[in-house]
Amino acid sequence: MQISLIGKNALVGGSSDGIGKAIAIQLAASGANVTLMARNQEKLTKVVTALPKTAGQSHDYLLVDFNDHEAYKRKITAYFTERSVSILVNNTQGPSAGSASEKNVEDYQGAFDLLFKNTLLTTELALKNMRKDQWGRIINVASVSVKEPLPYLALSNSIRAAVVTWAKTLATDVGVHHITVNSILTGYFDTQRIAQLNSQKAKQLGIPVNEVRSDMESKVPLKRIGSPEEYGYLVAFLASDQAAYITGTQIPIDGGLLKSI
Repeated sequence: MQISLIGKNALVGGSSDGIGKAIAIQLAASGANVTLMARNQEKLTKVVTALPKTAGQSHDYLLVDFNDHEAYKRKITAYFTERSVSILVNNTQGPSAGSASEKNVEDYQGAFDLLFKNTLLTTELALKNMRKDQWGRIINVASVSVKEPLPYLALSNSIRAAVVTWAKTLATDVGVHHITVNSILTGYFDTQRIAQLNSQKAKQLGIPVNEVRSDMESKVPLKRIGSPEEYGYLVAFLASDQAAYITGTQIPIDGGLLKSI
């Protein structure tokens, strides 16, 4: 199966590193014109220069801070005043780790702005032209924790669950316009985020970081942590014409980590 996204414009959040970067690379390799979004300009410049590119393809980046919703709102609104996208990948950095008892109302409000309001706003803006074109792909980077909450990620558990149920509802509304909406439930991937969480957990437990990682790997039936490149392959497929009949789903990519059906 040959996936071709030639002529499609993609906007990928959190794409200066990790999973977002891998997604951007695979979409570009499949022929899409990719706009990166993140807050580190130095990293964005390096990634956009390194993206696969053939004749007729163009890539760009948008410098944004997802933690500042009002500033983000101004920038993303201005972007869509001049541009349109047919593939939207909603992805941001995760909120701070911690248990439910450690977090207060302000923490949850911040996580809501980061994960939900930014996603809702960007999607609303993207949908205008998707409806006009009668074609679109909205792909949300979520987490396996929406099905099996992780005790040290209370904020992410709560707000990502809201994103996934909203996405399911949205899929019903926009299906008539040949727009698909899918959420990916992310397991353990070899990213800076995982390294940070492992480091924090190792410090709390007073054990070496490599012991935390080994324990994590042992919980995955495939006995390894996922590669970001593998994530990119799934997103490229969901963005393609071949996935036109897949919508309203929550697809785990976790090496079999989830125990529930």
